[in-house]
Amino acid sequence: MRRRSIVILLLGVFFLAVVGIVMLMSTCVFSAHAEEGNVYREAKRQAFWLAIGCLGCGLTAFIDYRIWKKCIWVIMVGTCALLVMCFVPGVGMLINGERRWIDLGFLQIQPSELAKLSVVFFLAFWYSSFPDCGREFLRGFMTPLTLAGMMIALILFEVDIGSTAVIGITVLIILFVAGVDWKYIAGLVITGIGGFIGMMAYAPDRIVRLAAFIDPEKHRLGAGFQQWVSLMALGSGGLTGRGLGEGRLKMLYMPFAHTDFIFPMIGEELGLLGTLIIIFAFMCVVCSGMFIAFNAPDRFGMIIATGICSLLAVQAFFNIGVTTSMLPNTGLPLPFISYGGSSLVISFASIGILINIYRQGRFGVHEPSEWGVLHHRETPRL
Repeated sequence: MRRRSIVILLLGVFFLAVVGIVMLMSTCVFSAHAEEGNVYREAKRQAFWLAIGCLGCGLTAFIDYRIWKKCIWVIMVGTCALLVMCFVPGVGMLINGERRWIDLGFLQIQPSELAKLSVVFFLAFWYSSFPDCGREFLRGFMTPLTLAGMMIALILFEVDIGSTAVIGITVLIILFVAGVDWKYIAGLVITGIGGFIGMMAYAPDRIVRLAAFIDPEKHRLGAGFQQWVSLMALGSGGLTGRGLGEGRLKMLYMPFAHTDFIFPMIGEELGLLGTLIIIFAFMCVVCSGMFIAFNAPDRFGMIIATGICSLLAVQAFFNIGVTTSMLPNTGLPLPFISYGGSSLVISFASIGILINIYRQGRFGVHEPSEWGVLHHRETPRL
């Protein structure tokens, strides 16, 4: 299984990316831009970002993952600077009351996607540099959480509760894997629940979303409209679906059908079997990534691989949970499938890092060179 993990990982990612492009072509014809005559605008852009993501995956698969440990403070400062730019007038973009994006003129990016990976890098750096600090409150818990918390706080102030929750759960998993005292982890969980309740008071619209989650039928014409339509789409799809391209609720009924709520569109057109295959593909990606983590050549690689798998698993769980009305609406994309360049590129770059960790653990790579490029005794074959 250890040797086949990379094949399963690549097949799973390839399948999800193909499904994403196909479903985008099916749903984006009824998006707002389609009314302007640009029918496949989102699908074309997603194909472009998919190509960039594949290049990024190849690059991170070739570069020794230990280089990220050497550059950790540059990554931290750069990520925080991008997050701060979301609040700069003229650069940061205010969309639906949230400041998640920055406009660089030639492209728009979402820095919180990079921040997810940066937090994983930092915690991997810290707990690999101090492997025996798990039972120390100051060095093993408070200091790393404070430094990582700067990025998390900036994301929270963007009113991006979904990304904050994904990072928070990923941090808990990394702390557990790194051997941090369970009492500190339990205290963090309690603090996080209190912070969530406080955030609800800070953002009243989230209370409305929570009420819509509790009783979606009562709020089906308001805050619960998306989840109500999602349930209708999943129910009307049945076991095998209406057929590819034959979905009806994407026809301007479902807002953001090609982004956060693409999973119900899959359920309507491909049925229960299609959605179960999507979930199985995510399980294959995450499980194969965990096998890579278990066989990583060092502690730094193990924590990074665990963090990446956790990010993908938690975000997919949140998206599917929201679109099936099992969780309150958080506005998170489905990795590899939903429309969004930042999410797609970072996800593929993360897969490249997993490939790099696998190659070094499997083929016995020499110490990295000055530029962090791999030096193999022989050319490896997957």
